[in-house]
Amino acid sequence: MLIDLIRSQNTDLLTVIVYILSTLMTIFLILPLHECAHGFIAYKLGDDTAKREGRLTLNPLAHIDYLGALLMLLIGFGWAKPVPVNPRYFKNPKKGMALTALAGPVSNLLASIAAGLIKNLLVFVCYKCDWSTDGVMMYVFAFFNFLMIMNIGLAVFNFIPVPPLDGSKILMAFLPDKAIFWLNQRTQMLSIGLFVLIMMGGLNGILSVINTFFYQLINWLTFLPFSWAV
Repeated sequence: MLIDLIRSQNTDLLTVIVYILSTLMTIFLILPLHECAHGFIAYKLGDDTAKREGRLTLNPLAHIDYLGALLMLLIGFGWAKPVPVNPRYFKNPKKGMALTALAGPVSNLLASIAAGLIKNLLVFVCYKCDWSTDGVMMYVFAFFNFLMIMNIGLAVFNFIPVPPLDGSKILMAFLPDKAIFWLNQRTQMLSIGLFVLIMMGGLNGILSVINTFFYQLINWLTFLPFSWAV
């Protein structure tokens, strides 16, 4: 997305800077939150692997993957180091893995809601302002809008039911053991195929439609508490 902003003739330098700042916040706060959410739910379900390995923390140094962070900055698609999970500690391994996997995307959706509430709070406080001349508030507004977009994108992307994404582990809770074995045996091949497909833009259309739907829904929901005054 940064590359697209730089290429756009309608994007000013401050907007690019705001985007970079929001991406850095995503890398150093949101991605660790996503991974910590996995570890926290796993811990609550009986697996202390993440805690023992120092991953049950929001410290970005424990989670950051430098390639994933770079790609997040450049194209809006990235990742952190996966939190280790051992399903043998779960009473119900399928259910435990599904709930643990679900925690990551849900944390992103909650973060997008928080960003939307702050963004619409700005509208509530400053609805009499002329946004075209109030430059500072316009860029603050853009910062939280970018955060909304990034978190929705991360949630939607991670719900894709292809290994090693969270969606595949959620899907496995509903599959027979034979199908799960088949998927696990082909995780590396499917992961490479997914990465190539994404880099070639093969999923851009469907992901854009889904992201737009969730953006409009969350924007509407987070605007409701303030709509009476605007």
